[in-house]
Amino acid sequence: MKRLMEGIRVIDFTWHLTGPLTTKALSDAGAEVIKVESRARPDIQRASAGMKMGSFGQHNTGKLSITLNVSKPEGLELCKRLISLSDVVVENFAGGAMDRMGLGYEVLRKVKPDIIMLSSCMQGQTGPRAKHPGSGHKLTSLAGFNQIIGWPDRGPGYIGAYTDFLAPRMNIIAVLAALEYKRQTGKGQYLDMSQYEDSVHFLSALILDYTANGRVRDRMGNKSEYAAPHNAYRCLGSDRWCTIAVFTDQEWDSFCQVIGNPEWTRDSRFKTLTGRKDNEGELDQLVTTWTSTRTAEDVMTSMQNAGVPAGVVETGEDLLDHDLQFKYRGTFVEVEHPEGGKCRTQTGPHFLLSKAKFDMKRAPHMGEHNEQVFKGILGLSDDDYDRLVKEGVVY
Repeated sequence: MKRLMEGIRVIDFTWHLTGPLTTKALSDAGAEVIKVESRARPDIQRASAGMKMGSFGQHNTGKLSITLNVSKPEGLELCKRLISLSDVVVENFAGGAMDRMGLGYEVLRKVKPDIIMLSSCMQGQTGPRAKHPGSGHKLTSLAGFNQIIGWPDRGPGYIGAYTDFLAPRMNIIAVLAALEYKRQTGKGQYLDMSQYEDSVHFLSALILDYTANGRVRDRMGNKSEYAAPHNAYRCLGSDRWCTIAVFTDQEWDSFCQVIGNPEWTRDSRFKTLTGRKDNEGELDQLVTTWTSTRTAEDVMTSMQNAGVPAGVVETGEDLLDHDLQFKYRGTFVEVEHPEGGKCRTQTGPHFLLSKAKFDMKRAPHMGEHNEQVFKGILGLSDDDYDRLVKEGVVY
């Protein structure tokens, strides 16, 4: 089987998370992704290059890496030549950065009229905050996620760079749509993606609630307005937990049967959802008396078999070594790394295709493919290549 994106060349100016995750998906699907880097300002994830290339290794699988100083005129021209032989350009710098580098879309479309360019910055290329730099660690707060994460009696929670893992999904779909448009029309286009707007999409239910009811959602911990019990319950073993969610009366009856119908389940206070919500603190304690004597896996299996939603709170060890579903689907891919041998990298594709395959390879060292790209693709002679290295153009 062919790979989905064979024959597509992508020039990758991305760094940190959102951009590399976007181009990683294209690379794993068969695109030739050439990551343009500079030793003066390397990808920030290169700082964690230990542990078999760390985060960089996780988010840049299968790419080629070149080092090029585009602040030098000859470096800029080499970059344009490479783009003229490519299909897609992806970047996620702050708004306007590519224009200042001399590589904005209006310049690139003169170099390659049918080029597809995707910019995925924090808040888009237009508007009063377009030039604000930053990362998902701050955008999660701006987009409203931190406001709803955590406990009611505490301040807003923190979920790291969550938005950096949401925006790539939108980016990938946009690139695929643009490639299909190009296939049909022969025309390229510019994709101005805002990570801010991409992420707010995932809060649509809360926005609708405010629009329709004037209600501002606040922190609820593990609670739900529509379910009880609804929590993570301590189980047998050290720091082992299982979540249980009971929404309907039928699920409540099934839940009671699983735990052996103890006398307290017939208490009138727990007969209805309203009653269970009113007495939720006591209910959680009673549920814990049952779960704490059983393994999390046993709790999950017995509940699921009875039609009650439940799931183990998995650790990293669980995900990699014990999750039978992930093992069966080949979710975590093992790649060979020259510095540390075999390493189970981040997840492969999040879907399987019947007529296309995926192939994940290790991430590149900085500048590892300079000769392959500059000599092989651009046709530079050995002498020209050596001169560019000495002059700091290939750097």
